[in-house]
Amino acid sequence: MLASTLTNIWQQVATGIFDPLLTVLVFLLMLSLLVFVHELGHLWVGLRMGIKVEEFGIGFPPRAMVLFERNGIKYTLNWLPLGGFVRFAGMDGEKDSVYGTGSLAAAPPWRKIPVMLAGPLMNFVLAVVIFTVLFATVGVPTPTGRMLISNVFPNTPAAAAGFQAGDALVSLDGQPVVDENVVREVAQRRLGTAIEAVVVRDGAEVTLTVTPGAWTAPDGREFSAGFGFSYGAQTVNQPINPIAAIGAGFTHSVELTGRMIMMLADLPAAIAGLFSPTPPPAGEPLGPVGIARATGEVIRQPDGFVSFWSLTAVLSLNLFILNLLPIPALDGSHILFALIEWVRGKKLPPEKEALVHAFGFMALMGLMALLTVNDVINAVQGTPIFGR
Repeated sequence: MLASTLTNIWQQVATGIFDPLLTVLVFLLMLSLLVFVHELGHLWVGLRMGIKVEEFGIGFPPRAMVLFERNGIKYTLNWLPLGGFVRFAGMDGEKDSVYGTGSLAAAPPWRKIPVMLAGPLMNFVLAVVIFTVLFATVGVPTPTGRMLISNVFPNTPAAAAGFQAGDALVSLDGQPVVDENVVREVAQRRLGTAIEAVVVRDGAEVTLTVTPGAWTAPDGREFSAGFGFSYGAQTVNQPINPIAAIGAGFTHSVELTGRMIMMLADLPAAIAGLFSPTPPPAGEPLGPVGIARATGEVIRQPDGFVSFWSLTAVLSLNLFILNLLPIPALDGSHILFALIEWVRGKKLPPEKEALVHAFGFMALMGLMALLTVNDVINAVQGTPIFGR
């Protein structure tokens, strides 16, 4: 009842006159939550590891005011509402003598590594908490054994046959559609031949005649054999008790993390596709503008409240994985340097480590700029984030 009421209120607000403003505010809320939780993990573990902390900031500089100071730590409010940050002593590779034995630079690897791990792990914990709450309130998404058509593209075999968004695909050419492989297999096997398709529409079965063939997506991608609709597994929410929801939230987070790690193999090709004159593949990496547009798309859906929190959890898992990669300037790189120091038995030159992180940061900013340009181009062209 509560979830249904919140969903109705959310939908009324999301489709109202303040829709663009709402999209920006919701995006900032989501980003702030993800970054704030991440930095809170660094702070909490850092203090318990005896690492000196100079500042914990809410938002990003420039500083608006110092809220209070406790145990030598300034808790500040900053003007850019994009999360938060922790400033550790020795964070930028200064010499140990500047801060003494309490600094991050002077800390042994077995103290540094937990501090660096804490931020990404808090993002994983946040995802588990979100999924747990969603499962406990609206139920666990359970596959029905059918494919749900989310979008029918114009000038395609599916459009000509009369398919509609929201149709549940039951069978193709007499073969039950139990997964995505069936759709692709039938399209290739029966290319150019009229076949029967059975869908459930408004609770009743409808039989359509469709001829699989070549089609072109709105973003320019060409397919030699297919129908011309986007689809995914149809699910229904099965009620679950709060205790079981905890286990389901954890299991779902682990499964999603595994899938994301497997998808990392396609990331270099996706980034390279941004430099290509041909349209990049679906699932290309998104920058801030793309994520904001994705937020706007999900909050406009009928279940926008649930979809927003699901997207937040997925992005939190993305941050968990991304920050553990050994990319200079990210937590994974700091962990790698600490491990090298542990194996060598002596510290790496702080100035060299700082130089590596500085170059890594510039490279990340360059990639972010490229993704932002690509996001803006997609926005101008009207290419949707979902349902391609």
